[in-house]
Amino acid sequence: LPVHPRDLPAVPSIEGRITNGQTASEGQFPYQVGLSFGSSSGSWWCGGSIIDNSWVLTAAHCTSGASDVTIYYGATVRTSAKLSQTVSNSDFVQHASYNSIILRNDISLIKTPAVTFTSAINKVALPSIASSYSTYAGDTAVASGWGKTSDAASSVANILQFSTFTVVTNANCANVYGSLIINGGVLCIGTPNKVSTCNGDSGGPLVLTSSNVLIG
Repeated sequence: LPVHPRDLPAVPSIEGRITNGQTASEGQFPYQVGLSFGSSSGSWWCGGSIIDNSWVLTAAHCTSGASDVTIYYGATVRTSAKLSQTVSNSDFVQHASYNSIILRNDISLIKTPAVTFTSAINKVALPSIASSYSTYAGDTAVASGWGKTSDAASSVANILQFSTFTVVTNANCANVYGSLIINGGVLCIGTPNKVSTCNGDSGGPLVLTSSNVLIG
């Protein structure tokens, strides 16, 4: 099975980016937050999305095992934020059916003190509630984050990066990862020309370019 790695330790002085991505401008992704998780065994970095003035959405594999998290809002340089908050794991709402082996229900919420929205800090739109949802196959979406520059990089990024991707069908994705991993609750993106998300981008946003709606 493919391994979904715990993201790299949070190191403040190492530069990097989404693999072969572009550098974000100030305020380009106001819904993006950086998350520095801590535990008795170390620390790690993930991304997240502001979905309300007191809620952040991220991945369950990011919150799992953490004792607390420092949230960086409105940052382009990773830890030079407009605002930061630290909350304990009592404010984590991890999906009750998260399965780390087959990556099922890999989603968590973080309850935060309320933040005031500005041009640099704002929420992202969520899909409208429906009985069924689009597969988004063929749609274009943008991912952003401070993940590694390459598989060989030693730590996460210093400056926020982004790349644009096309959502591919789950049938094509299952040919690579298998149907145990790929089901109706999973989205896959194509990664041509060595452009991809990488370790440290986990939990961060994937947003439709057409409507600015969060889909992953």
